[in-house]
Amino acid sequence: MIEKNSFDVIIVGGSYAGLSAAMTLGRSLKRTLVIDSGKPCNRQTPHSHNFLTRDGQSPEKISTIARAQVEQYEAVKFYDGFAVAGKKADDEFEIITRSNENFYGKKLIFATGITDEIPDIPGFSECWGISVIHCPYCHGHEHRGERTGILANGEQAFHLASLVNNLTEKLVLLTKGKSDFSAEQMSKLKKHDIQINEAEVTRLEQKHGQLKGVVLADGETIELNALYAGLSFSQHSDIPMSLGCKLTEQGYIEVDNMQKTTVPGIYACGDNSAPFRSIANAVQTGNVVGAVVNMDLTNEQF
Repeated sequence: MIEKNSFDVIIVGGSYAGLSAAMTLGRSLKRTLVIDSGKPCNRQTPHSHNFLTRDGQSPEKISTIARAQVEQYEAVKFYDGFAVAGKKADDEFEIITRSNENFYGKKLIFATGITDEIPDIPGFSECWGISVIHCPYCHGHEHRGERTGILANGEQAFHLASLVNNLTEKLVLLTKGKSDFSAEQMSKLKKHDIQINEAEVTRLEQKHGQLKGVVLADGETIELNALYAGLSFSQHSDIPMSLGCKLTEQGYIEVDNMQKTTVPGIYACGDNSAPFRSIANAVQTGNVVGAVVNMDLTNEQF
């Protein structure tokens, strides 16, 4: 139960980045509120990798351990709910929740993540995060040597192909239309015997999220065990933009190397402000922003 509604810092988002920031602030005795809706973007992913001490564990288990550790710090309080609006009032910020509760903080940290725009392809959503994946560093080793597809075109497809080619020789690019590669890129793709198929993907054959193959518009079925997909995304929360935070051309919240947004007193960390999506990066940026916010508060109060 939240006894008071005024804090030094409000963190919107309680997954890896938000919890990392909260731990740093809690250890510095800054009164911190974490508002979390409990729906991280990787909730369907069965295992997380490439994060020291937790390699192969489920994302849910990692976040459960993290929250339990942060809860040990009395300066940190949790509110389980969804933040729907924010306001700037004098020398503090106000956050309003879906249940119409109001909280106030001197500083705001957004660790709100992003929302993937799932294509309208039957079977895709069932596989997303399981066998339809986004990152060779997070999932590639588990699919090494397997029949693998890349659902993308142009620079994004070529970038993924260069990385995944090291993990498997059974690789096909699914460009969903006329391929868009330079002459140099085409030469390299041919050199590594990477196939290109320009037909539209109409359906994924899968069982319990495990990919079996992709069905194309021309009736062909390509057997695959894994599929990398470069998806469009949107910000999970529109509160930062409503408060004046700028976005980059790619759609991320613009931050400097101290995780400060373009609005004084507002910070961002994790997937909402960085293209490299991993638990390790989320924890790192959360750790940085926690220290930066603590220093900013200290400089104002000392």
